[in-house]
Amino acid sequence: MFKRIMVPVDLAHADRLEKALSVAADLARHYGATVIYVGVAAATPGALAHSPAEFAAKLKTFAEAKGAESGIATEAHAMTSHDPSTDLDPTLLKAVGETGADLVIMASHIPNITDYIWPSNGGTVAGHAKVSVMVVRT
Repeated sequence: MFKRIMVPVDLAHADRLEKALSVAADLARHYGATVIYVGVAAATPGALAHSPAEFAAKLKTFAEAKGAESGIATEAHAMTSHDPSTDLDPTLLKAVGETGADLVIMASHIPNITDYIWPSNGGTVAGHAKVSVMVVRT
């Protein structure tokens, strides 16, 4: 049913994504699908990486480790954004097309009052993606 599962990851907070990462790995094993970990970083140096190339290398290492740990095929797809905090949603939606994903699995937080003012990334992607989106509450 699914061949390419896209999973947005924030490498700075990967420990908070375990539930969504586990769901993606389970579905990938079930369907024989590839999991594509998508990371978005700014072009400017940051705490995680000094350049887009360094960020892409760290994301690739993360994907390889998750693949070995879970026994699944994985890929990494690094994206660069002028300001990931403001244009994360359109960047992730663009990544759906670039990766050829037919399912997106995203971690999300428990809704709070600010979600009535600013929608969550998972909610926005689910509302606009042309593929199925599973939002996993952390």
